[in-house]
Amino acid sequence: MKKIGIYYGSTTGSTQGVAEKIGEKLNVAETDIKDIAKFSSDEFQNYDVLILGTSTWGEGDLQDDWYDALDEIKNMDLSSKQVALFGCGDGLSYPDSFCGAMGTLHDSLGGTGCTFIGSVATDGYDFSDSQSLVDGSFVGLPLDEDNEDNQTDSRIEAWVEELQNQM
Repeated sequence: MKKIGIYYGSTTGSTQGVAEKIGEKLNVAETDIKDIAKFSSDEFQNYDVLILGTSTWGEGDLQDDWYDALDEIKNMDLSSKQVALFGCGDGLSYPDSFCGAMGTLHDSLGGTGCTFIGSVATDGYDFSDSQSLVDGSFVGLPLDEDNEDNQTDSRIEAWVEELQNQM
């Protein structure tokens, strides 16, 4: 069985809550759900599957705790790892940069050799554009905890099922 690590950056607690829900669905131990602010490259390398989550701030910016860790991660060899992304954003207030920080993570990890899993179709989402779109799909699971929180659980459920098929 593949060892899964979930890393999140969360300012208000929404992304942390989503990380914990995903971890629960995948039976990931609480000790393997980590705040990126406490990043350790040695621990990071211990996982076969990395699930990385960030909220999006302003016009598509990463959550602040990601910057230092990402500088280190993007220079790692992750060729033996699968990476799934999730993000929280506000499609109503920021419809043209919805969950854009997921795209920043995706682009930053492009040179690491990792294999991305868990892309999501745009059907059912209310937004106009996003930096996290590649070939017409989101690079990971976008969630709008501000305006569509009633859909979070079902979206997580469907995404986790898809991840399990891809792992």
